[in-house]
Amino acid sequence: MNRILRRTNKRISVSGAAILLVVTSLIGQVLGILRVKLINGNFSALGPGSTDAFFAASKIPDFFFFTIAAGALGVAFMPILADHVHNHDKKGVWELSSSLLNFLAIIMFFVGAIIFVFAEPLIHYVVAPKLEPAQLHNAVLIMRFIAFNPLLFTISGILTSVQQTFGRFFFYAIAPLVYNISIIVSIFVFRGNLGLIGLGVGALIGAVLQLVIAFIGSGGLNFKYHRTIDFSTPDFRKILRQLPPRSIDQGIMSINSIVDTNFARRLGTGNISFYENAYTLHTAPTLLIGTAISSAVFPRFNENVAKGNMDEFRTDFLQILRIIIWIATPVVVVCFFGRGYLARMIFSRNSPEIAAIFGFLTGAIFFRTVYTIVSRYFYAQKDTWTPLIDSLFAIVLNIFLVSMLARPSSYGITGIALAESIVAGCQLFILTTIMFFRDPRLFNLKFFGGLGRILSITGFSMMAAFIMVTIFPLGINDTGFITLGFKLAIIALVTFAVHLTLSSLFGLEEAEPIVRKLKSIRDALLRPVRIDI
Repeated sequence: MNRILRRTNKRISVSGAAILLVVTSLIGQVLGILRVKLINGNFSALGPGSTDAFFAASKIPDFFFFTIAAGALGVAFMPILADHVHNHDKKGVWELSSSLLNFLAIIMFFVGAIIFVFAEPLIHYVVAPKLEPAQLHNAVLIMRFIAFNPLLFTISGILTSVQQTFGRFFFYAIAPLVYNISIIVSIFVFRGNLGLIGLGVGALIGAVLQLVIAFIGSGGLNFKYHRTIDFSTPDFRKILRQLPPRSIDQGIMSINSIVDTNFARRLGTGNISFYENAYTLHTAPTLLIGTAISSAVFPRFNENVAKGNMDEFRTDFLQILRIIIWIATPVVVVCFFGRGYLARMIFSRNSPEIAAIFGFLTGAIFFRTVYTIVSRYFYAQKDTWTPLIDSLFAIVLNIFLVSMLARPSSYGITGIALAESIVAGCQLFILTTIMFFRDPRLFNLKFFGGLGRILSITGFSMMAAFIMVTIFPLGINDTGFITLGFKLAIIALVTFAVHLTLSSLFGLEEAEPIVRKLKSIRDALLRPVRIDI
C-alpha cells in the first residue's frame, strides 16, 4: 500500500500533469454526459416528477461552495502555499493548510445547516418559483440530502490543493470521477423505490467517496494535521484578505446560474432540464481544455512568480494561451456544426430545444475556455480584485440581457444562452485589455502573428465541418450512440485533420509535437521487418 501511495504521489512534469488532467477530465466529462443522459432516459423532464427538481436542488449548495470555499482552494490559497514549498517549509504548509481547513469547515457546517433547514423557501423564492407541489417536494428533499456536500467538497478540495502545490495530481484528478459514478449507480439502485430523490442520495455518497480519496492522497504526502486555527500567522491572514474578492467572484458565477435557472423556470416546466442539458454539453470542452490545462500549469506560474522569474512567467503564459486558443477553435467549430448530433445523443426526446440552446452557447465555450488561463495570469500575481470587478460587471450585464432576451416574445429559452455568450465575451475582453495596458511587454508580434494564423485556419476548419455535415446530415430517424457517434466522429476527424494540416503548413509551433508524433507512428508502421533465417 505504501509503495502504491509513493508511486501515485510522485511529482510529475507540467506536460505530464496536463496529460493526466486532460485524460481524467475527458473521462469525467464523458461520465457527466452519461449521467445526464441516463437521468433523461429514466426520468421525465415534464410532469410532476420533472427532472427540473434535481437540477434546481443543486444550485444553492453549489453557490455556497463556490462562494465560500472554492475561492480559497486555488487562487487565494495555492500561490501562498507555493512560497512555503519553495522555501522547503513543510511545517508551514501543514499549519497553514490545517488552519484554512478548520476555519472553512466550521463555516461550511453552519452553511449546510442553513440549507437543510431553509431548503423549501430557498427553492420556492430564489431558485425555481412556482414549481408544482410534487416538483417542489422532490427538490426540497434532494437539497436536504446534499446540504452538507459543500462541507465535504471543501475539505477534499483543500487536501487536493496541497497535493497540487507539491506537483502531485493523481488523486486530485481521479477524486471527482467517483461523484458522477455514484450518481449513475444511484439511478439504477433507487429508481424503483426513491425515484428522482435517489439522485440526491447518490450525490451525497459521491461526495463522501471523493473525500476518502483525497484523504488517501494526503496520506502519501504524510500530511500533518493540526487542530488549531492560527490567526496570528501573516500568510493565513493574507489568505483571509484575498478570499473575499475571489469568493465573490466565484459566487457571481453561481448567481448567474441561479438567475438562468429562475428565468428558465418562468418559461415553463422542462426548460430548466433543457437548459441544464445544453449547459452540460457547453461545460465539457471548457473543463477538458481550459480548466485541465490551466490547473496543470498554475503551480508553475506560482513558482515563477515566487522566484521573481517574470520573463519566464510571461513566456510560459503566452505559450499556454496560444495552445489553448489553438485547441479550442476547432472544438468550438465541431460543437457548433455538430450541435444537433450532440443534443440527440444526450436527450433524444427533446433534442431540438437542446440543440438550439447549445448553438447559442458555443460562443461561451471559446470565451470561457480562454478565460480560464487569462484569469490565472492575475491570480498567480495574487491579484484577485481585478477578476472580481470584471465579474461584478458580468453579473449586472447578465441579469439585464437575460431579462431582455429570455422573454417569450424574444428568444425565449435560447435568449439565456445568447446572454451567456455575450457576457463571457465581454469578461474576456475586459481582462485582456487590462493585461495589455498593465504589462506592455507581455504581448508581442510573434503572439499576434500566431493568433492571426490560427484565426485564418479556423475559417478553413469551418468550411470542412460544413461540408462534412452536408455529406453526413442528421436524419430524422438517426438515433443511438453508434449511428450518431459515427457521423459526429467523421465530422470531427476531418475538421481536426484540416486544422492540424493547415497549422503545420502555416508553421504554427503548436502543431509540431503532434506532427512529429504522427510521423514517428507512420515510420514505425512502414519500417520493414527483418526476419532472420
